[in-house]
Amino acid sequence: MPENLKVTRDGAVAVLTIDRAEKRNALTAGMWAALPGVLAGLADDPAVRVLVVTGAGPSFCAGADIGDLLGGPDREDPMAQLRRDNLAAQAALRDFPRPTIAMVRGHCIGGGVELATCCDLRFTDPTGVFGVTPARVGIVFTPTSVRQLAQLVGPATARYLLYSGELLDAESALRTGLVDRLLPAGDLAGEVRRFAEVLASRSALTQRAAKEVVAALADGRDDDAVEQLAARWYRETAASGELAEGVAAFTERRPPAFPWRP
Repeated sequence: MPENLKVTRDGAVAVLTIDRAEKRNALTAGMWAALPGVLAGLADDPAVRVLVVTGAGPSFCAGADIGDLLGGPDREDPMAQLRRDNLAAQAALRDFPRPTIAMVRGHCIGGGVELATCCDLRFTDPTGVFGVTPARVGIVFTPTSVRQLAQLVGPATARYLLYSGELLDAESALRTGLVDRLLPAGDLAGEVRRFAEVLASRSALTQRAAKEVVAALADGRDDDAVEQLAARWYRETAASGELAEGVAAFTERRPPAFPWRP
């Protein structure tokens, strides 16, 4: 694992920290390339029930390291390899099989927004600053990244951000739907930890089913395909004992001990 990508564990919650604070956690080409492997290792660990993604120091991630943007071997498309690694990293985070939370302080710019929008949820505090800045340097944002952004903020705000490269403060990001929670200064880490523990206590099967169904609907899959996907999870709920345990726990007024593990 690259030294600038650090994983810590606290019970069922894993924290992936982008640790390059002196560069506002800008991701080098090597870090983008390494992210899918890091995430695959966490996905394969059944003890990990929730993943938190954050940055070291006062920033979340200032995007890709600008020194790597023109470093590819193809003169006609010097960003080709970086773009492939970036898309692979986004896919690995977007498809992570358990709930993911982006914990955002300070700068969340460009590639930082790509990472945050690939998480299931985004929490920030008043220091959060968000921007999609390809127009400032002549980069074409990939369709995958545009779609992720537009699904959260809508086409009009996506155009505003992509055309202008203007930055949004935390309140504007909350208002547009780019973030889900805006927490008071000093409360961010504690509330993310509390909420992660709540997620870890819930039915992992239900969460996995919800994640796949939401993704299928967002991707525009036809109704029959989504119904078949849901039906498979209905059967799994019964077969796993998850539903029976949930009902029993509710009836007996006790916390459930869900048996299913990813």
